[in-house]
Amino acid sequence: MTDFKHRIRIFTGLMLAAVLLTGCQTTPNNPIARANPQDPQNQSGSEAYDEQELTTIISTHLGVTAESAATAIERIFKDSGQPVGYITGEEGGAALAVGVRYGKGTLWMKTGDTQKVYWQGPTIGFDVGGDASKVFTLVYGLKDPDDLFRRFPGIDGSAYLVAGIAVNYQQVDDVTLVPIRSGVGLRLGANAGYTKYSRKRRYLPF
Repeated sequence: MTDFKHRIRIFTGLMLAAVLLTGCQTTPNNPIARANPQDPQNQSGSEAYDEQELTTIISTHLGVTAESAATAIERIFKDSGQPVGYITGEEGGAALAVGVRYGKGTLWMKTGDTQKVYWQGPTIGFDVGGDASKVFTLVYGLKDPDDLFRRFPGIDGSAYLVAGIAVNYQQVDDVTLVPIRSGVGLRLGANAGYTKYSRKRRYLPF
């Protein structure tokens, strides 16, 4: 993680200038209050995760109480149903009104497929400095892991706090991602813009 943060500091100056030119163009044109990519009734229990198993995993990974994880999961499931996969990982970022965020983790599919994942992107926030946190991302509508590796814009109006956990939605076509953060990762403003997911680590967030 030390090497990870060091690289972020090296590239922050370059990224800030680039984000000023591109960041405002990455938000979806039509605001969506909440993502609902598919009818929860259409998801097979054998191919999707249920609330109970995810509550335990999220609580352990993010270091939050089971009650907090259950509250967040209940609201997300009400919005979008059962996810077909999730990403466990860690990320770091730096900001001066605008900034950058980098992350790495593993995609876990209910089908048994796993895939190493990296992500990066410009951010828009209201704070100065940096942060580092763990992140747990629910995955909806992903039939092929290869479809994850593209740019996911954040959905306007979808960022919120519940039970001390920050939640926001990202969507492209029928694939929706729901990143969940806690602790020092509670920078809701930094969820604006987009996130680019890739198979290999990239240093430019575009």
